[in-house]
Amino acid sequence: MANMKALPTLLLGFLTAVAALPTEKRASCVYTCGSVCYWQSDIDDALQKGYSLLESGQTLGSDKYPHQYNDYEGFKFPTSSPWYEFPILSSYKVYTGGSPGPDRVIFDSHGNFDSLITHTGASGDDFVACKKD
Repeated sequence: MANMKALPTLLLGFLTAVAALPTEKRASCVYTCGSVCYWQSDIDDALQKGYSLLESGQTLGSDKYPHQYNDYEGFKFPTSSPWYEFPILSSYKVYTGGSPGPDRVIFDSHGNFDSLITHTGASGDDFVACKKD
């Protein structure tokens, strides 16, 4: 019976340890925008949400994301235009409205990934390429 009294304490210790474990294994950066490291799952989640909204004709936020990206900067993307931009957040949460932050995932009209770009380090409203790691 003495062991049964210790069970709640052991269980609490176990649950505390499990809660401290990372919820996602992050092996390495895929892209770095400014000082923010994005993993493939972050990119996939933002792309999936942006493309899903595009397909359904819906948008989020005052800037109406996703919206067409005109590539005034002259990036070389692997797919053909039209391209679309959707925020990817440094909090690693999927954008649902509000401030979009400086970073964007770029994709084509078929939902194919093109790149990550950022306002961080760019002049005015321009973008620069995020570093592919």
